[in-house]
Amino acid sequence: MDGADFDLEAGEVLAVVGDNGAGKSTLIKALSGAVIPDEGQILVDGSPVRFHSPLDARKYGIETVYQDLALAPAQDIATNMFMGRERRRPGFLGTALRLLDSRGMRAEAQRVLDELGIGIKSMAQPVETLSGGQRQAVAVARAAAFGTRVVIMDEPTAALGVAESAKVLELIGRIRDRGLPVVLISHNMPHVFEIADRVHVHRLGKRVAVVSPRTHTMNQVVGLLTGALRIGADGEVEEVAQAVHTGLDR
Repeated sequence: MDGADFDLEAGEVLAVVGDNGAGKSTLIKALSGAVIPDEGQILVDGSPVRFHSPLDARKYGIETVYQDLALAPAQDIATNMFMGRERRRPGFLGTALRLLDSRGMRAEAQRVLDELGIGIKSMAQPVETLSGGQRQAVAVARAAAFGTRVVIMDEPTAALGVAESAKVLELIGRIRDRGLPVVLISHNMPHVFEIADRVHVHRLGKRVAVVSPRTHTMNQVVGLLTGALRIGADGEVEEVAQAVHTGLDR
């Protein structure tokens, strides 16, 4: 990455789009603590921070949902929701015997899923029994439950059908309505234009443009990420002149 400026505003869905190898994943890994940048600054609420691991980013309320979801299929929904954040029973049972508060975690998991409108009745249900869309919803709900500043989603609808994709987009909208900004990495332009407030276009490791779906077309965004179009000095989208070689030169 070089010149990969990035900014996220409160209460918005910011889509990050770009061709394969554009640097989208590297950018997101830097923001989530999985990659440590060599130069530059990351500012959270205007204050510079430095993440050395994803745990550091989590401490600042930044949660990420990766494409593989990072779920344990054989474990139940509540266990997956609190994975790495398990709660122990109060008093002697929790401190000395280190017993988990399974009932409390299931109740809290149910509350979060109900609040987000996710229709799963039993938190004791193994994740492997869920549909693809329901698994995605559990991963998103986990991020929404613990993310206090940002939720980052990497291709959340890539492996889903039309109906399940629509439910995930609706879920993203609900998270935004709660005041939590969402970073959405996606190759699906119709989904981007349906849910995003702004679109960050990434190309060859750089930010080439930030546009609004309300003022720019899908074809213009595709042109920007392929390099056929660029943002001119006047802020308007313009074509990039291409040299034509016929191979007939003598």
